[in-house]
Amino acid sequence: MTEGNFVDYVKVYVVSGNGGKGSVHLHREKYITKGGPDGGDGGRGGHVIIRGNNNLWTLVTFKFKKHFKAGHGEHGSKNRSTGADGQDVYMDVPLGTVVRDTETNEILFEITDNGEEKIVAEGGMGGRGNWHFKSSTNQTPRYAQPGIPGQEYHVTLELKVLADVGLVGFPNAGKSTLLSVMTSAKPKIADYEFTTLKPNLGIVEHRDYKSFVMADIPGIIEGAAEGKGLGHYFLRHIERNATLLFLIPADSNDISKEYEILLDELRRYNPELLDKAKLVAISKSDMLDEELMGEMKVELDKDLENVPYLFISSVAQQGIQELKDALWKLLNE
Repeated sequence: MTEGNFVDYVKVYVVSGNGGKGSVHLHREKYITKGGPDGGDGGRGGHVIIRGNNNLWTLVTFKFKKHFKAGHGEHGSKNRSTGADGQDVYMDVPLGTVVRDTETNEILFEITDNGEEKIVAEGGMGGRGNWHFKSSTNQTPRYAQPGIPGQEYHVTLELKVLADVGLVGFPNAGKSTLLSVMTSAKPKIADYEFTTLKPNLGIVEHRDYKSFVMADIPGIIEGAAEGKGLGHYFLRHIERNATLLFLIPADSNDISKEYEILLDELRRYNPELLDKAKLVAISKSDMLDEELMGEMKVELDKDLENVPYLFISSVAQQGIQELKDALWKLLNE
């Protein structure tokens, strides 16, 4: 999937169908002079329905089509015939899509299961025909109900990537390189910051044909929780990950401080993120000798407390299998 095709935030306009009018009809038949009212009900207006589809990974289908309008219900007719319901319109979205009211920013619902359906704009009810209104005092009512108008909304679709493991780190920490080594994904890799502008997904193959999904989230900077850099555009994707893999390069000035800054950004954005399982990977460790690595371990044991950590190198393929094992263990605890 190219970067331009990864769309995770769109605004659309939805309109449901109007209900059909009830019929005002009096029964007429040979030899029956006063058949009475027999006007049928109007049909229901079509719904606009959002449906989960696990074959989709992006909202790119809504990039160019932003208006969705359901069909109107047919009017009722004689012989108590009910009008046909308006045609429903389905909007297929990837799992993990949050639907908001654009005007109020209120979350209407979330789609998390394949085939899950939620009505975002309900079709209007059809009006009742005149046969409903006959009584002992009014045996030939010459009125019926009009159909109820449909609903119209501006809604925002917001995708939060569903992945087992989310890669968290500063720009240029080597997240895309690690993803390309651990999976068959081919993310854009370069030696400048913010190479990754959209999340990349890859499937990590583990032992005995087991696998899990890893997401490369664009780099975090200080102030991301307040929207600096790419801010909220990527922090929301971390909410869906079961395990967070913090990637910090071995040549960092202070590994523990970088970890605390990343942790603080997540805390300020959503404190619940800190409840997720965490693992720290020290990348680019092929540049370390045994003595230096031993000194760093003493410091990390003290500073990282109970958070597990590993030394890895994506380029030299060091510690990659150990990292897969550690992530699999965290995912299944």
